[in-house]
Amino acid sequence: MKKMVITVLGRDRPGIIAAVSKTLCESQCNIEDVNQTTLQTEFVGIFIAAAPDVLSEDQLRTRLQERLTPMELAVVLKPMQEAGDWVAPTSEPFVITTLGPDRLGLVAGITEILAKFEINITKLRAVFRGGSDPHRNIMIYEVDVPVAIDRRAFRTALQERAAELGLDISLQHRDIFETIHRV
Repeated sequence: MKKMVITVLGRDRPGIIAAVSKTLCESQCNIEDVNQTTLQTEFVGIFIAAAPDVLSEDQLRTRLQERLTPMELAVVLKPMQEAGDWVAPTSEPFVITTLGPDRLGLVAGITEILAKFEINITKLRAVFRGGSDPHRNIMIYEVDVPVAIDRRAFRTALQERAAELGLDISLQHRDIFETIHRV
C-alpha cells in the first residue's frame, strides 16, 4: 500500500465527502486521515488514503475527477512523502488567541514571530468579519512550542507584535485552555 494525499476544493454543498469516500472505497483505498472545513462558502477537504500498489496515481486522479468535476470541485492528488530525517523537537502544545480590528498583515505579523522561534503551527482558524469591533475578528493558533526556546523572549516578542498590530493576545498551555473553555 502507498499513501496518497487528496485535496478537494469547491463551493460547499451536501454530498462532497460522500462522493470522495465512495470513490476511494470503490478504488480499494482506505481513508486514514481526513480534515475538512468550510471557509465562507468554499469547501476544503484533505484526505490521506492508503492505496493499493496496483492503483496508479493517474488512475485514482481520473476516478476522482470523473465523480467530482460534475460537482464543480477541483482535485489535487500527490503521493505522501516519507517523514525523512527531520525529527520534531520536544515541545508542548499551546493555544494563542488574538482579537482586534481587521487589517492587512495580521496573520503575517503573528506567524513571523512564530517562525522566528521555530514554533510549528498545527492548526489555525482565523475569522475576519471586518470593521472595528474586535470581537468580529479572531485568530486561534494551535502551536507546538519547543521546550528548549526562551519562553520569556518568545512571550515578549509575541506581545510586542500584537501591540504593533492593535491586537489583544492570549497565550495558554493547551491543557489550561481546554480546562477553562470546557463548559
